[in-house]
Amino acid sequence: MNTWPGLEIIRRLESYTTYGKPSAPLIVGRIAGVEAIFLARHGEGHKIPPHGINYRANLKALADAGVTQVIAIAAVGAMAPWFAPGEIAVPIDLVDYTHGRAHSYSDGEPGSKLEHVEMTHPYTPALRSALFIAAGHAEVTVSGQGVMAVTQGPRLETPAEIQRLLRDGCDMVGMTGMPEAALAAELGLGYACIAVSVNWAAGLSPAGLGIHDEIHASIEAGMSKVQRLLAAALPGLAG
Repeated sequence: MNTWPGLEIIRRLESYTTYGKPSAPLIVGRIAGVEAIFLARHGEGHKIPPHGINYRANLKALADAGVTQVIAIAAVGAMAPWFAPGEIAVPIDLVDYTHGRAHSYSDGEPGSKLEHVEMTHPYTPALRSALFIAAGHAEVTVSGQGVMAVTQGPRLETPAEIQRLLRDGCDMVGMTGMPEAALAAELGLGYACIAVSVNWAAGLSPAGLGIHDEIHASIEAGMSKVQRLLAAALPGLAG
């Protein structure tokens, strides 16, 4: 995080919620003159696997800190031909293939209430629109929108599984989008995602680089675009 151009780290916030500790301390920083809070969902040093993340604590910690809008950054495998490695997208919908994750605050525990949260828009339309507008101002190319498949991880998918996801109408595959999106909705938080294509999904990669080489070659280009997009978006989202 401290390698982001123009990012000033102000302070670290240790937090504890009724759902446990979040993955890492909340980092209060300033970009383009705007304060924002950052949370490493996989923990400091990227050690927590997707299925082991305490998503409920993460989202609750952000809400408790006064966050009202969440922009999730996700490294994904690309399935749609328009989403080459190194490109970014702002997904419009998702399909959840995860299992066994604590996926709701409506868990039947004392003090919780049953809430059937609506997911017609898993990604908040106004927040997505703000990202597209900011991308235009920053001259950052967003390859498209698309549908995110969210799988269990941490293993990658088989070629047959990728063909199934394609038949289901998905364009990219990640491992952290759910239950993040649903929990954000339960808490009334705006939620959008910037997806970074880091490799072609299994069975779709052209001959050449191995998958880990492909990821390494793509992530730097993609994250540079994310940083520029966030710097342009945050001033319009503040307040």
